[in-house]
Amino acid sequence: MAISLFDMLKIGIGPSSSHTVGPMKAAWMFSSALAKEGLLAQVNRVQCQLYGSLGATGKGHGSGPAVLLGLEGELPEKIDPDRVVPRTADIEESGELVLLAVTDYLEEGVQAEPKTIPFNMNEDLIYHRIESLDFHANGMTFCAWDADGNELKFSTYYSVGGGFVVDDSVHSSDKIGAIVEDATCVKYPFKTGEDLLRICKETGLSISEVMMENEKSWRTEEQIREDIMELWGVMKDCVKKGMTSEGILPGGLKVKRRAKALHESLKNRTRMDMITPSLGAMDWVNRTHWQ
Repeated sequence: MAISLFDMLKIGIGPSSSHTVGPMKAAWMFSSALAKEGLLAQVNRVQCQLYGSLGATGKGHGSGPAVLLGLEGELPEKIDPDRVVPRTADIEESGELVLLAVTDYLEEGVQAEPKTIPFNMNEDLIYHRIESLDFHANGMTFCAWDADGNELKFSTYYSVGGGFVVDDSVHSSDKIGAIVEDATCVKYPFKTGEDLLRICKETGLSISEVMMENEKSWRTEEQIREDIMELWGVMKDCVKKGMTSEGILPGGLKVKRRAKALHESLKNRTRMDMITPSLGAMDWVNRTHWQ
């Protein structure tokens, strides 16, 4: 099985690939399926139920807002994080949700008109704090009804880690999620660190050069470099936002933001102040790189 760098490093809404990225993607999959099957116009109500770990800790990890925005057509790697909190508040205050308000990411050929439906946070987004689904700890169900109360569609999804989502068809497989393994043949396959070092010795290539050659099995070098720079840009933006934001972190746990105060403290310290047994290296990086 081949794994790309971009399978391991993904852009997505925080704070958790399992609790936030996965549920948003699952909700998007459900809304998209309604459109693909020609059911969207008939929908009058949608309910999501979160089970296991999602039900127990989902409020603190932003699973609920992720589901709401996913139903509205947003994707984890595309959404503006600053939009999540105000849009969630709008849905709660208005009691309305717009299925596929964003249609930019639908499968080619699928047509959809956004559909506004009533949405009650207490009745249509349910956290099961103890109950779990059998297959996986991060389980969730979605159900859609028409105006007469007839069930239009019911789906079960599992957020199996790393942002990967699978549906209920996994029960027919003895492998988790029946995630299709990537059968791409890379130029320099390896399974262990020892294999990788042997390849480097035999070819004269560095580790980064070996990885570049393997990545070119999926993308051109130009695309690889462009995508890596996009990842790096998002990482830098996250750090900068942390160092310029104050107040309480989203999620309901009332965790105070600390990065800005720590950064301000570092900027006011001398080089000698930073040479400490425990945090010297970290202090130095913060001081020299972000100032």
